[in-house]
Amino acid sequence: MDYTLDKERQLVISVASGRLSFAEVRAHQDRLLADPNFKPEFNQLLDGRTITDLDMTVDEARLLARRPLFSDKSRRAWVSPSPAIYGMGRLMATHNEYSVAKSQVRVFYDLASAMEWLGLDNSAVRA
Repeated sequence: MDYTLDKERQLVISVASGRLSFAEVRAHQDRLLADPNFKPEFNQLLDGRTITDLDMTVDEARLLARRPLFSDKSRRAWVSPSPAIYGMGRLMATHNEYSVAKSQVRVFYDLASAMEWLGLDNSAVRA
């Protein structure tokens, strides 16, 4: 899992692929929080189109979703065409919604819909 910060668009573009573990997502969150260019007010696009499996428990997913990273005004879009990965995204979005550190999280099957919801044009991310 890796990310790019687009300061001009105030956007974090996170990309995950293959088998994604709890430890990898937690390390990704740690790197974001330590990055001096990261601002909690940024939006996020999580491109999970090539995630093949999630190696984490439901409790671990809850911990990740409730961790304070983004502001309550931030829009965070999770993209995955896989029904199982999409479903875990919905679960994590629900946990985030009911946390003290909530942001606006939506889960999408396709990149175009996520980008539209974030107010981005096609040049923000490679398809």
